[in-house]
Amino acid sequence: MSPEPMAETYIARSPAIAARMLGGEMMIMSAVDSTFFTLNEVATVIWQAADGHTPLSQIIERRVCKEFEIAPDVAQRDAADFVNQLSQHGILLVSDQPIPESKPVAGGKP
Repeated sequence: MSPEPMAETYIARSPAIAARMLGGEMMIMSAVDSTFFTLNEVATVIWQAADGHTPLSQIIERRVCKEFEIAPDVAQRDAADFVNQLSQHGILLVSDQPIPESKPVAGGKP
């Protein structure tokens, strides 16, 4: 028997956030707990691609690895840490299935 493939991870921007691009950096604030994040270039690419329909593995392969010339295993580990941190604050929604689109509260989509 072959091993089961790992489940895909889907990410989407929470509607309970405010986000703006300022000076080339994405600024995000949680409306839930007022946590504030400033994203670097790589994290901004992941954030902007978090549509709920594209698996995180594809975002990493098609965007992060190509745009930043980073090894897939390093990109996957760093992206998982980033997604985990933002999901703990309710800024990113995470699922093993595609996530239906929801309306942003304030500036959720760049």
